[in-house]
Amino acid sequence: MLDPQDLYEWEPKGLAVVDMALAQESAGLVMLYHFDGYIDAGETGEQIVSKLLDTLPNQVVARFDHDRLVDYRARRPLLTFRRDKWAEYEAPEIDVRLVQDATGAPFLLLSGPEPDVEWERFALAVRQIVERLGVRLSVNFHGIPMGVPHTRPVGITPHGNRTDLMPGHRSPFEEAQVPGSAESLIEFRLEESGHDVLGVAAHVPHYVARSSYPDAALTVLEAITAATGLVLPAVAHSLRTEARRTQDEIDRQVGEGDEELVSLVQGLEHQYDAVAGAATRGNLVAEPVDLPSADEIGLEFERFLAEREGDV
Repeated sequence: MLDPQDLYEWEPKGLAVVDMALAQESAGLVMLYHFDGYIDAGETGEQIVSKLLDTLPNQVVARFDHDRLVDYRARRPLLTFRRDKWAEYEAPEIDVRLVQDATGAPFLLLSGPEPDVEWERFALAVRQIVERLGVRLSVNFHGIPMGVPHTRPVGITPHGNRTDLMPGHRSPFEEAQVPGSAESLIEFRLEESGHDVLGVAAHVPHYVARSSYPDAALTVLEAITAATGLVLPAVAHSLRTEARRTQDEIDRQVGEGDEELVSLVQGLEHQYDAVAGAATRGNLVAEPVDLPSADEIGLEFERFLAEREGDV
């Protein structure tokens, strides 16, 4: 394998600030990481990354060579044309940033488009960065579409070797084979090499999975702050405000739907309550409930929204 260090370069000023922070944070830093391009129902991870970078002071510590990692023909970067020439180019960026929470405590954020190639080499490069920057815990996060109603609390599935940091949550899966991601491979390789990793997956109602769902991002953010001790009130407040607005809009659209659509959402509520009740009694197997499939519910909701757009 080629040298992983050729995939990235340090930003001297940012690296110096990290070294100063490490002198005061003997326990090490937390690194959050999320990449665009993989399954992220409700734009869960994307919302968190965007809010962190827009709200909190941050600076680049390391930059990855996006020219080697991103397939431009699969995800074409945007060029802006003004009058008679190209004026701006939005180059993709995969970088590690040093961010400060509300108390000034430093943490790291690795984000950008998911690499299209050289995953193993990229994962090893991330491991090098984790070891050089004294990362004590790496946390990844995203949303997964689930057959759950928007009228109930967002569930989360923790994974990795530090699920003890999220007591009270357990995985609903025994075993599943799914298409891989760079994010998951990094978790696997870091854990394999003895580093602490925590993954947080939000359960997003599948009928809103293609839209921004702030409730999921807020739930994940609260889980991350509880597990890491980071203080992020401004980010949480912004997501909470957007979550209320989004919930009101979903309720309005469902309320204006036909009886079949309403019954579909109610069916999910009954299933959720049955499983939650069984879990409370220590029995995860609830009595079977006659429900439409996830595809049926999603198609019904999409049909409803398409009809609304056609009436405008």
